Amino acid sequence: MPRFFISKENIVEENGEKRVIITGEDAHHISRSLRMATKERIEVSSSEGYVYLCELTEFTEKEVFARVLEESKVQSEPKYEIILFQALPKSDKMETIIQKTTECGVTKIVPFRSERCIVKLDSKDAEKKRERWQKIAEGGAKQSGRGIIPQVNTVLNFEDAIKTAMDSSLVIFCNEREDKVSLKQALKENPSNGKISVIIGAEGGFSVKEADYIIEAGARSVSLGKRILRCETAPTFVLSCIAYETEM
Repeated sequence: MPRFFISKENIVEENGEKRVIITGEDAHHISRSLRMATKERIEVSSSEGYVYLCELTEFTEKEVFARVLEESKVQSEPKYEIILFQALPKSDKMETIIQKTTECGVTKIVPFRSERCIVKLDSKDAEKKRERWQKIAEGGAKQSGRGIIPQVNTVLNFEDAIKTAMDSSLVIFCNEREDKVSLKQALKENPSNGKISVIIGAEGGFSVKEADYIIEAGARSVSLGKRILRCETAPTFVLSCIAYETEM
């Protein structure tokens, strides 16, 4: 069943009945691309922790209206808030990372620059990329039945990203030089505030200086196993392991 996201203000109550108003690209998608008709059903989430089963009732040129049949708490969100801090990879790898980690339950994605990043973005290009990435996160959230759309942050520099990551009870630094502490061991450290930060490098990982900085800042250096993972594979692997350890 198609799922759409709307703002809280687009859920209105009239005569004891809740109705939703869908506008913009989603309204066009429902009426023109999907060619849905009245009495067909969709799911709607307002990112407030609830999902609404709705029946389409009316179409206008720019809006679609539906009445709420059922309201229930979202069951698809992870137990913990998970924030991915991803050093900028080259090509379109960031799009793959955003799509797959959205499906795996990421809450927020923070791209950042590090020494070994090949991609160089000025502020204008970075904002265009962020808008594109946000659309990909929205598409992944709809496809996977998420209760929220993960937020894609503006691109940060290295130090600002690491400082921001430290605002979590568990900060996981995926370090290819680590050979003592596994990801599984780190996940046993149950976070008290429900927030996990994950720091992953671009192609070539981090310099020794950067790795030392991350560890000294308070991150938990972990190994992802005996194989070296590509920068676009590692985030999905980590998110999958977190889901296994905390949701299964």
